[in-house]
Amino acid sequence: MTSVSEELAGVLAVDRAGTPPSGPRLDTADLHASLRDPALTSMTLLNDIAGRYPQAVSFAAGRPYEGFYDVASLGAHLRTFEQHLTDDLGLAPEAVRRTFFQYGRTKGFIHHLIARHLENDEGLTVDPESVLVTTGCQEAMVLVLRALRSDPLDVIFAAYPSYVGFLGATRLVDMPVRPVREGAGGIDLADLAEQVRRARAEGLRPRACYVVPDFANPSGASMSEADRRELLALAEREDLLLLEDNPYSMFHTGGGRLPTLKSRDAAKRVVYFGSFAKTAFAGARVGYVIADQPVLNGGLFADELAKLKSMLTLNTSTVAQAVIGGFLLENGCSVERATTREAEVYRRNLKAVLAALEEHFGSGGPLRDSGVSWNTPAGGMFAVITLPFPADDAMLEYSADRFGVLWTPMHHFYAGDGGFHQIRLSFSVLSPDRIAEGIARLAALVADRT
Repeated sequence: MTSVSEELAGVLAVDRAGTPPSGPRLDTADLHASLRDPALTSMTLLNDIAGRYPQAVSFAAGRPYEGFYDVASLGAHLRTFEQHLTDDLGLAPEAVRRTFFQYGRTKGFIHHLIARHLENDEGLTVDPESVLVTTGCQEAMVLVLRALRSDPLDVIFAAYPSYVGFLGATRLVDMPVRPVREGAGGIDLADLAEQVRRARAEGLRPRACYVVPDFANPSGASMSEADRRELLALAEREDLLLLEDNPYSMFHTGGGRLPTLKSRDAAKRVVYFGSFAKTAFAGARVGYVIADQPVLNGGLFADELAKLKSMLTLNTSTVAQAVIGGFLLENGCSVERATTREAEVYRRNLKAVLAALEEHFGSGGPLRDSGVSWNTPAGGMFAVITLPFPADDAMLEYSADRFGVLWTPMHHFYAGDGGFHQIRLSFSVLSPDRIAEGIARLAALVADRT
């Protein structure tokens, strides 16, 4: 008996052999331009290569560590949240059932718990009504960009290299991005001011700047406290919003965390993106945005974003919100407390990466003269390696096939305009032994190419 998947595979095989299927064939030239943009293909490329080389050591995917996941905890989180609805919020049984099973409030119903977490972990007091719960942080980015893109002259700025998901979101809403240099200390503030000046000289309207102050993806760069203060002042002078993305700040190397931009945002210049993908688990697809900027005709920016969300996803999964709500409640609404074990894993793994790179490419290593260099992040999940040869998609395929090691070409984070000799290593899901093996395989690739 043939399965559905086998039948589908047969149909695809016939189609690829040249037999035209029934019905119309769409020309991608007649579809939205974003579908032809490399920013929308990078994740698919990595998944495809990883699927074809399952035995390779993969430094490619930026997934959170999964060693502490327990399926039984999902039910416990749900029961905790159910008890919260009954005991703390005083809901009747019918209202509890409706909360779990029916369409939910567009802005979400765990906003008060998110506000409590931000007060506990960030020293940040926010009105719960300024919190919009989204289907992952990716939806939050699309909503904010869609709202800000009101005129063909609107532009946005981002430190390059930049998170490919943000670059993809800008393509979906036709928001042009002006790149800003990034160094070891994060976004280059002088270059940001210059890029804003140039945009205005061209008759464009600068709207916002996207920034990841802590352990940025992909570079691992972090901003100093002084630069954070200066960035807020620059945004005030230049009449810019700052789109602060903070997925990684809990995962520092032990020296403590610097204040978020939002926690110092007296002028309400910062729109803050948060997510539970890295801190709880990615499968919930629960993120949020704090948009407390007042709107002239009344209400908050979050209310305007909710209008867009009501036409996009209607509401974030009520069951997923309940699970994350239970997760927060069980940890006293402190994400830092909830992620102490994971933070220790990432610290351990970062040390393993740096030690292995030093072993092979450092001053006493066999490949010390190969021209390989790397950065030293103070936390997060990523490190960047500079290679003496082009590290493009073809080289990734060669690396996977011949040496059994996967990584991410950095040119994807420059929208194809830079980073051609650099690779990103994500070390979040590997053990120290696998890290050592993977770096040894990378060293073999370097020896082969040089």
